[in-house]
Amino acid sequence: MLSSSPLTAGVTLLIVLLMFGTSFAVGKGRHRYGVKAPTVTGHPVFERLYRVQMNTLEWALMTLPCLWICAAYVGDGLAAALGGVGLAGRIGYALGYAKDPALRGKGFAVGALAFGGLGLAAGGGVLWRLLGA
Repeated sequence: MLSSSPLTAGVTLLIVLLMFGTSFAVGKGRHRYGVKAPTVTGHPVFERLYRVQMNTLEWALMTLPCLWICAAYVGDGLAAALGGVGLAGRIGYALGYAKDPALRGKGFAVGALAFGGLGLAAGGGVLWRLLGA
């Protein structure tokens, strides 16, 4: 299954890269704004970077299983396309939120809609298989 889903594998690696990038930004923010671990409050910009990282991890945890279930039961192309749109939305969310919390909405909406599409496609594919169709 994995070798038959190279597009989904590529999107997965890009999502992992986004998670690494948000982690790196938090570490850099800790240094820049003097926020000592384990503290997660302090400078407002650091707090935004931290929330971006946590929100990215939360959504990745939900997205990655749906991404791979969609690839397995529906197809690599659709999973990768929806995953790529979701990734673009998450990047928009991260950049917008880091700059100004008011700018996070569009990226969040794009990511959430793509996640919804992945979930529906994955669930539909599993149901289709269970029903023997």
